[in-house]
Amino acid sequence: MSVSIDGFVGGPNGEIDWIFRSMDDTAAAWTVEALWQAGLHIMGSRTYQDMQAWWPYSNEIFAPPMNEIPKAVFTKTSSAARKEELTTMALKNASAVNKEKIKDPALLAKNIAGWTDTYVATGDLKEEIMRLKQQPGKDIVAHGGASFAQSLVRLGLIDEYKLLVHPIALGKGLPIFAALPAPMDLKLISSIPFKSGIIAHIYSSSTKVPNAEGV
Repeated sequence: MSVSIDGFVGGPNGEIDWIFRSMDDTAAAWTVEALWQAGLHIMGSRTYQDMQAWWPYSNEIFAPPMNEIPKAVFTKTSSAARKEELTTMALKNASAVNKEKIKDPALLAKNIAGWTDTYVATGDLKEEIMRLKQQPGKDIVAHGGASFAQSLVRLGLIDEYKLLVHPIALGKGLPIFAALPAPMDLKLISSIPFKSGIIAHIYSSSTKVPNAEGV
């Protein structure tokens, strides 16, 4: 997840235009490699709406792993059908910066198919995550949005944090650690600087965060 140096993953209205300003090819390549390590991508419903409206049509290097790796969306409804009114500022920002679109109908159809098989998780968040963790396969990667990430953090469900810290201070915005019920200790696994000033920090969670009921 991209984060500003003052701890925000999006602007006050979910803006992510600042991410594109400092992303360079080395940081992008590292991100793509990390995405391919996943066996499942999970996200909240609003982020899912943004992503299914973007990645099938994108020519960016992130598009293949985003389209090909299975997805799960966490939603309070029973459907993950595309609804334009549920997209966010993140989609508008991406559309303004990256205007190249796929023109191959066969590839586009294949990419769209990669989203139609999305698993729709409507049950208790903690129970759903624990059930997915028990299944065989590669790592689960959580993409957000901010409120979804906050819930995962608050419930102590994240085993490893991969944070791309961008060289920008937003001053205000959307945090992911604001709902922590208590301080959380992390163990630094690695730090990788990139030429644009971005630093990838990988932390493992060494403590179990209690949930709202103290469990």
